[in-house]
Amino acid sequence: MSESETPAANYPGVSPSLAEVAVMLESANSRDRLLGVVALKDVAAEEAVPLIKKVLKDENLQVKGMAVFALGLKQTPECYPLLIEIMANDPDYSIRAGAAGALGYLEDNRAIEPLIRIFYEDTDWLVRFSAAVSLGNLKDRRARDALLQALESDEVVLHQAAIAALGEIGDTDSVEAILRFAQAPDWLVRQRLAEALGNLPSKKTVAALKFLEKDSHSHVSAAATISLQRLADKPVAPSA
Repeated sequence: MSESETPAANYPGVSPSLAEVAVMLESANSRDRLLGVVALKDVAAEEAVPLIKKVLKDENLQVKGMAVFALGLKQTPECYPLLIEIMANDPDYSIRAGAAGALGYLEDNRAIEPLIRIFYEDTDWLVRFSAAVSLGNLKDRRARDALLQALESDEVVLHQAAIAALGEIGDTDSVEAILRFAQAPDWLVRQRLAEALGNLPSKKTVAALKFLEKDSHSHVSAAATISLQRLADKPVAPSA
């Protein structure tokens, strides 16, 4: 089916019906299939997931990636095992990374151990980055050791993800480990540190944030100010 034959394409601005979306997802035109996945955003999960499954093995990586991401937003009992399978076995690193990221959106803590395992075992930094971000989203302290391990990586983006995630899970015991990034060359690492410290009340945290308030990059200093304001009403752990 060509783009001009797609029902939704004939009526710009009109939301396609479920039947029309199904037709789009079976089109020979990858743009039609991509638009079909996008059109499912306002469809109930129970109706959307069977249609998403049509393109989970699409030959077009953009279509496939969008479908995998959609599984994280359309939560049905099928989504978790589908994403676990994709994350563990898909041959394309970008799709595995997408599945790891989508698991964070599901907010299903069964994913903690599979995400930790893929973080340790996958050889691609993007997959490991997505796993670290999702571990933060799930806010489970079981992820602590893996996130601390990420701080030892040579990949700066993993430092960013791990610092942010440690802040998300509220692990005040990790303050000492992340404070060494207060003078990291990458300003995004320093910004993530400033943001994370806002969730980690301690005496050392406050001192570090006052230091980061003077950072040469405006985004870092602004993040530090916001975190200090956030900590103002939180009890401080004296030993952290």
